[in-house]
Amino acid sequence: MYYISDYREGNRFSGIYLCKKKQILKTKAGKTYYSLILQDKTASIDGKIWEISGAIAEFEQMDYIACEGQVTSFQGNLQVNISRVRVADEGEYDPTDYIPCTEKDIEKMYAEILGFIDSVEDKNLNRLLENYFKNNPDFIIEFKKHSAAKSVHHSFMGGLLEHTLAVTKLCDTYAKQYPVINRNLLITAALLHDMGKIYELSDFPENDYTDVGNLLGHIYMGARLIENECEKIDGFPEVLRSELVHCILAHHGKMEFGSPKTPGIIEALALHYADNTDAKLQTMTEIIKNAGDEMEWLGFNRLLESNIRQTRSK
Repeated sequence: MYYISDYREGNRFSGIYLCKKKQILKTKAGKTYYSLILQDKTASIDGKIWEISGAIAEFEQMDYIACEGQVTSFQGNLQVNISRVRVADEGEYDPTDYIPCTEKDIEKMYAEILGFIDSVEDKNLNRLLENYFKNNPDFIIEFKKHSAAKSVHHSFMGGLLEHTLAVTKLCDTYAKQYPVINRNLLITAALLHDMGKIYELSDFPENDYTDVGNLLGHIYMGARLIENECEKIDGFPEVLRSELVHCILAHHGKMEFGSPKTPGIIEALALHYADNTDAKLQTMTEIIKNAGDEMEWLGFNRLLESNIRQTRSK
């Protein structure tokens, strides 16, 4: 099959793809059209069906659809104008072709996570981490396979694990550079900072916000789970628990970015910068990867707040 990441502007678009999203909308002139998000394991792409005719069979969101069209671009992003659609028959496609997955070895990354846990010397924090990452099989399964986002960055199977490990490595570097940091607290916060994503986002191939995820969000859910688990550990210091939960609540940095609190201790600030660094550099990485050999400016990216392109010098 042709993967979405292989397409370029001007190409004919043809294949079977997962219809991740379907909206029935109207133009300013009142004409009905469909707006779609199509996905395979390499990427997703915005699709439009402007002419709803006999060539457009009935289909629903989360169907696997065989479609044809033309690849165009809109505001710097690739888009496909679709002219033919039908629901694909079972046996025509392999579902694994439609689940984006980390390119890194999941078990090796998880082994690194366990290594960081073993390096946490505080007995209470170490016990807390082991309760999740060593003694909770259901959590371990979900943590390994979950994404870190619906879109934008690490929105693939294993993305939560990959992102968590990257953030933890950055925090480990910060702790070495700035001795005032409580490394045990920071590493623990880094390992647990996005654990709420397991409950905020559904499993693949849907990978969308759950009902409770929409209502509460991963920051609150993660903080609540950690606080409850701390209470089960005899003698867990109240101040340490509050500082750890504060790191979770503040890791997005600003209230307008979803954090109930802004960083008030150095470990929370370090976690925020590590999380933001990995999220934005991974976003840039994925944009460059999807651009292929395109060396011109790729358009304005809202998250990065800049018009971006690949580095031309080698």
